[in-house]
Amino acid sequence: MKTISVVVGNPKAESRTLAVAEAFADRLAPLLGAERGLRLDLAAHAADIFTWPHDGLAALADEVSASDFVVVASPTYKAAYTGLLKAFLDRYPSDGLRGVTAFPVFTIGSPAHTLAVEFTLRPLLVELGASVPAQGLSFLTPELHRLDEQLDQWFERNQRALPVADPAQ
Repeated sequence: MKTISVVVGNPKAESRTLAVAEAFADRLAPLLGAERGLRLDLAAHAADIFTWPHDGLAALADEVSASDFVVVASPTYKAAYTGLLKAFLDRYPSDGLRGVTAFPVFTIGSPAHTLAVEFTLRPLLVELGASVPAQGLSFLTPELHRLDEQLDQWFERNQRALPVADPAQ
């Protein structure tokens, strides 16, 4: 069975960003024919993120790169992703996510940051070798009470770009 993992770079543990990323992964998983894999809330590893080498973080990075799909999420910080997420992704060589299909997610506080996910996180994931077939999800955190509706809209806009699983397999 294929796996879909979630990596969240919010410095606050159990954040709204994590909630959005998990809801997104839960919706993606059956479409992709995948089961949920690793749930990596980087806030729990913040104290070790700049320790090189670090066996625990290396094992987590290996688990992410062994996933078929990964939702990579961050709150928008200064119109980009957090340093916490970047520090984790810096553990990969330039093709360290080759073979992984990635779905970038930003939680944003203002519509002014809607395209930040496309201009910052998507290029980073592509540089690491990931395939990024669909538009990134920019989720307005003041709209968290409308999570299902916002996800419905994203799926409607991106359904043709998704690598949907063959039901015969």
